[in-house]
Amino acid sequence: MGRAEAILLARGAGFDFAVMDMEHGPIGLADLGQAAAAGLAAGFPVYARVTGPGSPDLARTLDCGAAGVIVPHVDSADQARAVVRACRFAPVGRRALPGPLPVAAYVPLPAADLVARAGQGQVIAMIESAEALAAVEEIAAVPGLDALIIGTNDLADGIGLRGQIGHPDMLAAFQRIAAAAKAHGLGFGVMGLPPGLVQSHALALGAQMLVATNETNLIVEGGASVLAGLRRRAAS
Repeated sequence: MGRAEAILLARGAGFDFAVMDMEHGPIGLADLGQAAAAGLAAGFPVYARVTGPGSPDLARTLDCGAAGVIVPHVDSADQARAVVRACRFAPVGRRALPGPLPVAAYVPLPAADLVARAGQGQVIAMIESAEALAAVEEIAAVPGLDALIIGTNDLADGIGLRGQIGHPDMLAAFQRIAAAAKAHGLGFGVMGLPPGLVQSHALALGAQMLVATNETNLIVEGGASVLAGLRRRAAS
């Protein structure tokens, strides 16, 4: 649902933030811009997940008003440094100075003030492969990152445990990633966990950000539940 109304629906349902997923499906930068603007007006953070470290839209999502950019498939410290260069202003990175932005209500600002306002967007690396797990301590040490988020299903796939999210090696991987984030003062989050593993794999490890579900699941599972109830009544 790449529409601004989706943000108000998420807020109305009681969620704390929304992620516009530009990695999978048809959502593009224009959709993200509309959703981020709605989020800014509503006081509701909207994050953008791009296609990967090489995405041309890394800084543009922040220019459009996203509360942060979530970058999947960050498999090395070098890739993390490239992401930071694209998303952070000098001296940390090389992000170009933009014109008036939605985060400042499009008011023209002196360059220093613009950087102070526009430079607050979070830069979040997703850990979701065997290579990323092996290098997670080095990735977490890259200056300019704000958080690490685990892509649960891709991580399981990447370490040879496709579909085996509850495997003990997965918990060990989650613990290692959470420890690396904590050691370097980064936030820690999880995406794609089933409800039964939220306590052990997220909350117990100090996760501050939990991507709980997506709108497709909400619609399909909610619709199936309504229909099942109606059909039980009809059958009786």
